Amino acid sequence: MTHQVHIIGGGMAGSEAAWQLARRGIRVRLSEMRGARLPGGGDSTAAHNSDGLAELVCSNSFRSDDDEKNAVGLLHYEMRQCDSLLMTAAAKARVPAGSALAVDRDVFSAEVEAMLAAQPTLEVVRERVDVLPTEGLAIVATGPLTAPALASSIGAATGAESLAFFDAIAPIVYRDTIDMDVAWMASRWDKGAEASIAMGGDGRDYINCPMTKDQYFAFREELLAGEKTEFKEWEASTPYFDGCMPIEVMAARGVETLRFGPMKPVGLDNPHWATAEHPNGRWPYAVVQLRQDNKLGTLWNMVGFQTKLKHAEQVRVFRTIPGLEQAEFARLGGLHRNTFLNSPTLLDRQLRLKSAPHIRFAGQITGCEGYVESGAVGLLAGLMTAAEIAGREWTAPPHTSALGALLSHITGDAEAETYQPMNVNFGLFPPPDPATKKKQRKEAYTARAKADLAGWLPALG
Repeated sequence: MTHQVHIIGGGMAGSEAAWQLARRGIRVRLSEMRGARLPGGGDSTAAHNSDGLAELVCSNSFRSDDDEKNAVGLLHYEMRQCDSLLMTAAAKARVPAGSALAVDRDVFSAEVEAMLAAQPTLEVVRERVDVLPTEGLAIVATGPLTAPALASSIGAATGAESLAFFDAIAPIVYRDTIDMDVAWMASRWDKGAEASIAMGGDGRDYINCPMTKDQYFAFREELLAGEKTEFKEWEASTPYFDGCMPIEVMAARGVETLRFGPMKPVGLDNPHWATAEHPNGRWPYAVVQLRQDNKLGTLWNMVGFQTKLKHAEQVRVFRTIPGLEQAEFARLGGLHRNTFLNSPTLLDRQLRLKSAPHIRFAGQITGCEGYVESGAVGLLAGLMTAAEIAGREWTAPPHTSALGALLSHITGDAEAETYQPMNVNFGLFPPPDPATKKKQRKEAYTARAKADLAGWLPALG
């Protein structure tokens, strides 16, 4: 099949871009290096575990699904309005997680592959692409783990070095190895209970492992003392992205930092302590939470526990957590280096490389952060390319929408000198009416976005 668009990378962004194009009858070649038959075996990355398209390598959560008060929830809503592949697959793979949208990662990837395979104008090819295409329309969506040869080709085309940051992966625990005589099920302040129940949960979607004050301080010392993965010389100056800060790095920032972050105990009343004499009373000093990671409920993700501890140290240190003394790990944490472009400098408002406008970039390589944001930029790149092929003038989504705010940040609103990966947030949106009361600002953002998006959707054709 002679293709009209070549998409390089079958992750979140590449898969979404391919879907948007193929659904419009455009012939697409989607190149994914994982699973390629190369000399010496197949190709992969330091973070991936499978050859599946749109594999989730870190958390299994797409974060909040609340489209009334949360920017990422609003982005979910807007992507659904644009017939998003990823949002459709997520609905089929959803697992209980309160008000968050979490999925069974294997079911999710399988759904993405099946939906793409059903498109007659789409060809998925397992191959590694080492150089940027010199002609024809292309979308580069190779993500933060772009292969070295292609990264060098991108560097040569941009005339500038890519920026980089570290991303860390949280461990996953087998559910039947958690001691529920110590741990218990609950969500903070019952937050998300209604959404959980609506999705078949019971409103108590997190496993909670309690700590006394002494246990907390001892655990923090173990995190600080544990043997860490060593940096290579070229990695030494690479900064972390705050959204994926390793747990031990957070611990080093202050004695109480973890208690105001991933180990926050607020609203968690320990039923085991409430029915017996306990020196700490009913309320833990700190709590480790685990979130369901697959539909069967057999795998649970340690929330916020991204880490660069060596594997043996992870097992030793994390088994000091009450309730996890006998824990078995389906996956241990890890650390990998992410690369991204200085997009405000290198890309135009349609995500095209200024020095080679037949090439668009999409996903995390543009400097967005998060599964949903990556997919959203892939969606936009697909829509832009479809408009170009149809000879139709591209109309950008309104800046007041989540899609528009994210796109504007990537392609020009951000300061190029200090450009860093960014999740979607209301700080990227134009402020609402100054007369809006503070408690109503989030609702004002989302109501305005939905109204403005409705006026934009017909422009997609």
